[in-house]
Amino acid sequence: MSQSLADSLPGKGGSGLRVWLKASAYTRRLLLGEGGDPWQGAPQYLAYFSQAQGLLRPDVAVVEVGELFDSWLLRHPEVRAEMGAKRRLSFPLRKLLEQDEPRRLLAEVVEAVIANLRGQTPLVLAMPSPKHWLYHANLLAGRSDIELDPDGIEDAAMYMADLLRSVSSSPVGGVLLEEHPDDAAMGETELERYRPLINVAHHYRWSLALRPQGVAVAASPVLAEFDAVLSAAIAAPQPVSTGVDVSAALWSGSPLPALSQAQFYFAEIPEAQRPEFVLESLARLRA
Repeated sequence: MSQSLADSLPGKGGSGLRVWLKASAYTRRLLLGEGGDPWQGAPQYLAYFSQAQGLLRPDVAVVEVGELFDSWLLRHPEVRAEMGAKRRLSFPLRKLLEQDEPRRLLAEVVEAVIANLRGQTPLVLAMPSPKHWLYHANLLAGRSDIELDPDGIEDAAMYMADLLRSVSSSPVGGVLLEEHPDDAAMGETELERYRPLINVAHHYRWSLALRPQGVAVAASPVLAEFDAVLSAAIAAPQPVSTGVDVSAALWSGSPLPALSQAQFYFAEIPEAQRPEFVLESLARLRA
């Protein structure tokens, strides 16, 4: 059984989470080489995952759901062509997420990873935010001049919620929604438009985390429905926990901010970073 993310969060009374890492680009290059792809099947992914966990020893185990679908789509260009068949803004993402093969692969990966973790570390499914995945899917469909609208974003959240239902029989520890740095140029994020996803996570009693771009979401009352926020600029009100993004300070060698109550460190490891420096820097986070 996977440990619940909430049980580890300092804002929720836990004490097990000090360092949350985003490391897939780094570990794929290091363990698989340039262009290495761990998503050929569940056994291949588990071999890669277990090596990465042993190397970095993170407090949160993360499966990058968006990377799984991107990898699968590269091997199935015929689906990419079909994604642009209809002009509706949400159609490319709907077409992608309804594919049976990557959904089965996700279920197999989740089952294998949970068995590997043995309940010692929470498993979090990291997904692009509805806003970003909607935009990304339209780019993959070959569209330009993409204009997002609130209804399209809510449709995207609905399709993503349906994807989560496909792994609802597994004891997932939590779900992370990540915006992309470029998303800040698309205007404010209306968290209420993510309601289908929020409701599904609450229904299955899965913890919910958000990695936003910009600070506008800090004023949203919906933020209180998340368990954790990962940000360099937002300090979420308790009992929401804050993952203080120290990536810039960590890799520049600058002093790290002290953690206050209900806070932990979050860092993204650059793909090309030197392994020796990574281990030295992680030791600083854990000191």
